[in-house]
Amino acid sequence: MWQMLVSGIKSIIIFLYDITKAIGFPNYALAIILMTILLRLALYPLTLKQMKSMKNMQLVQPKIQQLQKKYKNNKEKLNQELMKLYQQYDINPAAGCLPLLIQMPILIGLFTVLRDFTFEPVEHAKFFWVANLSNPDPYYILPILVGIATYVQSKLSLAKATTASNNSMNLMMLYFMPIFIAYISIQFPAGLSLYWVVFNILGVVQQIIINRQPLTEEVERK
Repeated sequence: MWQMLVSGIKSIIIFLYDITKAIGFPNYALAIILMTILLRLALYPLTLKQMKSMKNMQLVQPKIQQLQKKYKNNKEKLNQELMKLYQQYDINPAAGCLPLLIQMPILIGLFTVLRDFTFEPVEHAKFFWVANLSNPDPYYILPILVGIATYVQSKLSLAKATTASNNSMNLMMLYFMPIFIAYISIQFPAGLSLYWVVFNILGVVQQIIINRQPLTEEVERK
């Protein structure tokens, strides 16, 4: 199964590279960007549900705080009321985990592919200042962009809810995870960092669109 995933990712990169070659701009970096866009499109229904769930979570923070104060000495009753509230607003507390669970095998598979990938010709594996996408970024620009893109997307999706609930764990994840991911990206193939930057930038665009959408009448009435 794992080998099938790795082989599939490799085949997709080669196929998309052939497309870039057909349009007269042969470049593996462009192939990786195209693959990222296609993956984002494939995950869009799931991502949309996740983002709407997170937005609704922000909306009900005052209600959650009220319940926490009202049932602070009755954890069982608090959990029951929270579940009712989540159902009322169509909130899935675990919605944010599913896209990440899908992402992890792809990230590891792409890392495996790029680590051993033989780019032919090698000059088509260049991305601006990076001579070969199999090698880490020598100037750490992509890892820095990885950290920034991760932070911005997390800020858009979690910051309001985190501030309202004063959840220290969410605050730690908001600031620690981008730094950690940027740090480990220093040793990653530049192609993997490029994928992660583009993936998160597209996620930021999607999140901004969702955040700008007005509340539905159904949610407003609730």
